[in-house]
Amino acid sequence: MDDKEKQLLQRLLSLFKIEAGEHLKAISSGLIELEKAGPEKQPEILEVIYREAHSLKGAARSVNLQKIAALCQSMENVFSALKGREIQATIQLFDVLHKAVDKIESLSTAAEEKTASGVGALVQVLENVIKKPSIEQEPVRVEKEETSDPIPEPPSLPIPDPRPPTPDPRSPIPGTSSLPLSPSLPSSETIRISTHKLDSILFQAEELLTVKITSGQRLAELREMRTSLNQLKKEWSGFKRSGEPLFLSPFEGQLTTLLKAAEYDHRSLGGMVDSLLDEMKKILMLPFSTLSDQFPKVVREISREMGKEAEMIVTGGEIEVDRRVLEEMKDPLTHMVRNCLDHGIEKVGERKRKKKPVRGKILLTITSKNGNKLEIVLSDDGAGIEATRLKTAALQHGLLSREEIEKLSEGEVTSLIFRSGLTTSPIITELSGRGLGLAIVREKVEKLGGRIEVESGPDAGTLFRMVIPLTLATFRGVLVTVSGYPFILPTNNVERVVRTKKEEIKTVENRETVLLDGRVLSLTRLEDVLELGSGVGGQGSGIRDQGSGGWDQGSGSSRFLNTDLRSPNPDPYLSLVVLGSAEKRMAFQVDAVLQEREVLVKPLGNQLSRVRNIAGATVLEGGVVVPILNVVDILKSAVRVGGTPAGLKKAIIPEKRRSILVVEDSITARTLLKNILSTVGYAVRTTVDGLDAVAALRTQKFDLVVSDIQMPRMDGFDLVENIRGNNKFPDLPVILVTSLESDQDRRRGIEVGANAYIVKSSFDQSNLLEVVRRLI
Repeated sequence: MDDKEKQLLQRLLSLFKIEAGEHLKAISSGLIELEKAGPEKQPEILEVIYREAHSLKGAARSVNLQKIAALCQSMENVFSALKGREIQATIQLFDVLHKAVDKIESLSTAAEEKTASGVGALVQVLENVIKKPSIEQEPVRVEKEETSDPIPEPPSLPIPDPRPPTPDPRSPIPGTSSLPLSPSLPSSETIRISTHKLDSILFQAEELLTVKITSGQRLAELREMRTSLNQLKKEWSGFKRSGEPLFLSPFEGQLTTLLKAAEYDHRSLGGMVDSLLDEMKKILMLPFSTLSDQFPKVVREISREMGKEAEMIVTGGEIEVDRRVLEEMKDPLTHMVRNCLDHGIEKVGERKRKKKPVRGKILLTITSKNGNKLEIVLSDDGAGIEATRLKTAALQHGLLSREEIEKLSEGEVTSLIFRSGLTTSPIITELSGRGLGLAIVREKVEKLGGRIEVESGPDAGTLFRMVIPLTLATFRGVLVTVSGYPFILPTNNVERVVRTKKEEIKTVENRETVLLDGRVLSLTRLEDVLELGSGVGGQGSGIRDQGSGGWDQGSGSSRFLNTDLRSPNPDPYLSLVVLGSAEKRMAFQVDAVLQEREVLVKPLGNQLSRVRNIAGATVLEGGVVVPILNVVDILKSAVRVGGTPAGLKKAIIPEKRRSILVVEDSITARTLLKNILSTVGYAVRTTVDGLDAVAALRTQKFDLVVSDIQMPRMDGFDLVENIRGNNKFPDLPVILVTSLESDQDRRRGIEVGANAYIVKSSFDQSNLLEVVRRLI
């Protein structure tokens, strides 16, 4: 195979990966629908996924991926048998089909197909389904690993003919091939192009927004000139002189002509820029189903692992959203769906006891709001959030004092789930228990300029409501000045702008407060939060050009900003901006609130990927660069400036070297754990089994125990029971690190009183250290 053939094959493989992803997504969604559908809808769904599997098989054969083709052929046979009612659809059969889809996905993304294993076993199981329709009585078993694959590797095949293959009559798109192998132009209706190229075009189109804003500013300047000219004419006539100065008439005519031309240009340019941006945004907009289609399968797999029954229903997936927003929301939504399963949906027996439907429901609803907002509502019909458990957890983790907890309203108690470090899970696992997930979710949502709320009650389920922007490129912002600097505050976080008299500012518990709408809000000066000092030459930001006597104005900046705002203001009124994020509200004093406007967000670049209090920047007319403030950071910084408000005090842990007991019979695992823990400064003692550990606990005090489960003489479960039954250390944290990963073993770990359960197959050094830090 020469270099040209290799390059062609690589291009074909790249195209195949994209096409395979589309087919697999359709098959996976179809399997979920098929499992829930009634007899009347099943034939239609079967026909769709049968065609998808057939098209994927043809595409795989075109690029010599024989293992994928073999799996697709076996799936086709199963779908055909289901269509002919030769076999019955069972839960076990769906498990195998989902495993086949996962295996094809891993094969399609692998560097070399030879590295895959387990294909032969899956093919054999699928073929046995057809040969033995009694699959319902004979559970399907698929081995996780396979040392040899019964499917022989075919000899090296020649590169396929680059001419378009004959269309398959069963292809889901009539008249098109399963893989666009032809080097000629693709269909006129669709084209594949790198998102990187599209992003580059969008960013350049967004730059035109600055040109539009500048054009509007130039038009405003011309209007000011005409106003000045009219004023001059009035003053001239006040001297009782007849006629006008000779030089004014031609000047006025030229100005009128120029003004009309500028108005026309601004309207034309503004219309073209807005139209171009809208069209470019539409190109990069994807249906929300691009993200949400994976969740029903995730719910099915995790619920079965946990011994629960649950289904997910998604509505509004057709609404289109900026691809960048979808990417930012992928991890938060995935975590929240897992959270609904782990903390919300009860096990089958408990749901029966509560007289609920055996199968729990998770609903994801997406709706468009006000044209430029997206509302995401995720709810479940599970156990709900118990306020008592949240209060207890907050107290145990030192997040709040007992007095502070008693002062919280019902809504404030529920919002505690967003606090970092708070969890109600009885044990830490790879899925939950660290108390970080929902805190990260809120941080992601607020980073997008959105907000998140939660509603819940005992046995009433839990509902999360998120409102986020449809696109990230532009947003509305409030332009303010602070110590002579211009700043932009996101309109979404500005709850109110108000002017109040100085005497209305009261001091309560050494903090300035203001009464607005019947609420007492903490008040602080934004210049103190930003460490700007007072007047020219303040320290902290580096934005101001001190040599110029003010912030770097640039060309034309003085036309819309009054630099005299730096001087003391004799006005008895103060300008306040009320900022809000989640449950936090605070008032900030600024020099002046100038206007609300549309701004184009520009990142700070890789060199300044994270700057406290700053979310980005924008360029206003005249080339003035103005920072966009990060309201979440501002509220946190305000706490440091004005003292710690109620609810944010944390327990102070004395500094000392912590001692850890490692209980492990394998010398390799024992040495590994000791090295990991010793490297970061813990004092580590090792023992070989449970009895040895009990003896060590009698002679030495430890802050934490890390133990295996399967050990001679006394296993890990018995060791935890022994520790919990001893009055000397009933609260000693215990982490079980084991190869046992069944749900039954996890439940046993909870029952005996372990604090964390880490499976060795997914063991990660940073994961272990994070759990250790949380527990001690």
